[in-house]
Amino acid sequence: MIKTYVVDTNVLIQAPDALYCFDDNQVVIPVVVLEELDNLKKAEGEKGANARAAIRILEQLRQKGDLLTGVKLEHGGTLRIEKNFVDVKLPPDLPEDKMDNRILKVCKGLEGDVVLVTKDILLRVKAQIIGVQAEDFTAEQVPERSGQYPGRTEAYAPEECFKDFKKKGISIDRIYIIDEAGERKNPQLIENQFVILKADQSTKKTVLGRVCKTLIIPLGYGKHKPYGIVPRNAGQYFLQEALMQPAEIAPLVIVKGMAGTAKTFYSLAVGLEKLLNNPTGEYRRMMITRPNAQFDSDIGFLPGDEQEKISPLMRPIIDNLEQLIDSNEEKRYEKEDELAGKIEEIFERGLIKTEALNYIRGRSIVKTYLIIDEAQNMTPNQVKGIITRAGKGTKIILLGDPNQIDRPFLDERTNGLSFAAEHMKGSPLCWQVTLTAEECERSALAMDAVKRL
Repeated sequence: MIKTYVVDTNVLIQAPDALYCFDDNQVVIPVVVLEELDNLKKAEGEKGANARAAIRILEQLRQKGDLLTGVKLEHGGTLRIEKNFVDVKLPPDLPEDKMDNRILKVCKGLEGDVVLVTKDILLRVKAQIIGVQAEDFTAEQVPERSGQYPGRTEAYAPEECFKDFKKKGISIDRIYIIDEAGERKNPQLIENQFVILKADQSTKKTVLGRVCKTLIIPLGYGKHKPYGIVPRNAGQYFLQEALMQPAEIAPLVIVKGMAGTAKTFYSLAVGLEKLLNNPTGEYRRMMITRPNAQFDSDIGFLPGDEQEKISPLMRPIIDNLEQLIDSNEEKRYEKEDELAGKIEEIFERGLIKTEALNYIRGRSIVKTYLIIDEAQNMTPNQVKGIITRAGKGTKIILLGDPNQIDRPFLDERTNGLSFAAEHMKGSPLCWQVTLTAEECERSALAMDAVKRL
């Protein structure tokens, strides 16, 4: 049965090509959406860029026919602009001059199976109140958290396989898991997936490995101490392995985990190791960004250059650098001026550079160790833009917690971090690891809070 999908502005702002995602159904754009796109087309950052992209798509369709009567789309279905239904009555509590309510009037006026598609939860609630079916835009959704790829697994192998593990690895045909019915079965493994491998006849024999084609092979950087940091748990060993690999082998690393699991700390430690302790020329510099809402709009007209304006948002990075530059916890802050001077010197030498995400768009980044912290606040479109900008010799590290999203219209299934993790799953160029609550190393209180709160 053909449906009529009424598309809200926020859908086009997040995914300009969403118009092509409704198969052979009818897509309707209310005139008020055109007005909102017109107001947003000069906005800075991703919002303005996506508004302009959506406008260009509409122009391409306009050239093919009359948008008021309907234009056929490439993959089936039609698109048209709807300018009628201004006289449709809404409940008195919904003022007619509000943009959202003008969209609801169009939905009420249309005939047939009408569905409003919007990222706005409250607009979906209002639609239900007046009897209009409403849905979220799901084309970019990934599975719920329990079904998302963690980048790691646990499995068993016969004890005799462990004798030559370091030299030959273990064939994936020899490992197994126990299902809910208590039966053995071979797990479905993915390239570069990390494995905690346990001997089936001994509780003391456990090794850490990685899927490499048809084998589970040992970690190559397990004994390394990047910038003096020693892994404290299996998750950090996996994290170290992914970060230490050269960009030619692992150009994309995706790390998910709760606060206190040392995602940012460890990423900075490996970066400093590559740039300062063992400067082999692998990377020219380390670049760091945190995609908050402030980064996706104009950074403003207040005094100061870009670095001065974004420095408050980079304070967590500085906190981690302070711990890395001076590892003596007892005396670290006795000479704060000296510590601040050491960090300032690193920035002045250009070894580390902080940037607003808005200013990375459109660039080709070469031989750079690029850390994107709080990546759960990125949209799928931003993730695509960043990953596709990676030049030769660049390593991109996406860090974040899908449960801590601050950006409107994003959730644990639609954020850029989860989107990248699911779509890059299985790529030989992407290494992933999810750190667990038990691997929180910030403090005893932090670990207890992660479990309880």
